Amino acid sequence: MARRDAPEVNAGSMADIAFLLLIFFLVTTTIETDSGISRKLPPWQPEEQEPPVIKQRNIFTVLVNRNNELLVEDEFMEIEELRQAAFEFLDNGGGTGDEACDFCQGPGDPSSSVNPQKAIISLVNNRGTEYGTYIAVQNELVAAYNQLRDREAQRLYGKSFTQMEKEYNDPNYTGNKEKLKEQIGAIKDMIPQKLSEAEPTS
Repeated sequence: MARRDAPEVNAGSMADIAFLLLIFFLVTTTIETDSGISRKLPPWQPEEQEPPVIKQRNIFTVLVNRNNELLVEDEFMEIEELRQAAFEFLDNGGGTGDEACDFCQGPGDPSSSVNPQKAIISLVNNRGTEYGTYIAVQNELVAAYNQLRDREAQRLYGKSFTQMEKEYNDPNYTGNKEKLKEQIGAIKDMIPQKLSEAEPTS
């Protein structure tokens, strides 16, 4: 009597289904990316090089304690007032001679910054500071820089600095990107973002 062979299972459709499931998961899965605060690190310098001398008037000190309270230039301040205070410090224009600022509109207080290129904002947080407060303070300080940059970009180029950066990062922008890049660089040179963050205190 002839022996029957067991029928083989057609696995071709199984491979198709597995392939379709793989494509489905690749298309629908979202990959989380880490995000952080954009900061430009200072250039590396040899250890034996002495740090540059910075006048105290050019330093705007912001301290945040463990209770999320702000001490700005030795005075308590609300977060809502920080942006304007930082803006007035940057725009003071108290310099003379080589340190004079030809575009500043501030009162020229001799006890405050000479010009935005020399001005430094120093931020010191406590280890107990809440992360939300830390981010809020950072946002206000960066917003002060952007406010001054927006004003000068509007005066020089007829559009805000924020709009210029948005257009430069837009892949569909049809204008002259090289010229736009030069203009953005010019504003950054006029008003560099010098935000110094010290090691948190205990």
